[in-house]
Amino acid sequence: MKTPIISVIVPMFNEASRITRLLDSLITQTFTEFEVIIINDGSTDNSVEIATPYS
Repeated sequence: MKTPIISVIVPMFNEASRITRLLDSLITQTFTEFEVIIINDGSTDNSVEIATPYS
């Protein structure tokens, strides 16, 4: 894996209904030299469980 040129920072709080769409959109980009940093702000839904398989 190359060193990422861009960091995409995603704040997340109870985003279970949207996080899959966001992450799928990011991983299908043609530009691939990036990292995604998800910052969970204490979600009480299953956002973390949904996002974890993407790591």
